[in-house]
Amino acid sequence: MFLTCEGTFGIVPATMDYNGEARPGDFHAGYQEIEGINLGYLQINGTQMFALAQVLSDLFKDIPRTTISKKMEPLKIKTRRCDLKELRTLKAINSVPTRAVKCSLISKADLEALCTSCKSLSPRR
Repeated sequence: MFLTCEGTFGIVPATMDYNGEARPGDFHAGYQEIEGINLGYLQINGTQMFALAQVLSDLFKDIPRTTISKKMEPLKIKTRRCDLKELRTLKAINSVPTRAVKCSLISKADLEALCTSCKSLSPRR
């Protein structure tokens, strides 16, 4: 069950070109409650992306990471490595530890598919 209790944390200032339009790659950060857990996200090019580390530690804390990885393969879930600017923003909203040097992102659509697939694995909240 996905709740749409969404709030924007802050907007990362857009880099403007000479025409006054935001360039691709700009994003903003916020929080969304999923399965009763408040997760930070980055809105990148119109897609909500969540830090995989936070998803694994907060949302799937009772399920071994290897089990989650095995579930991701048949679902064809791909992750994307975030860049330095995105990593710093995720640290600022406490979605990844401040000591993190890299982070993978998962889209909201893929996260929904993974949650549905893992329903039978975790105890009911």
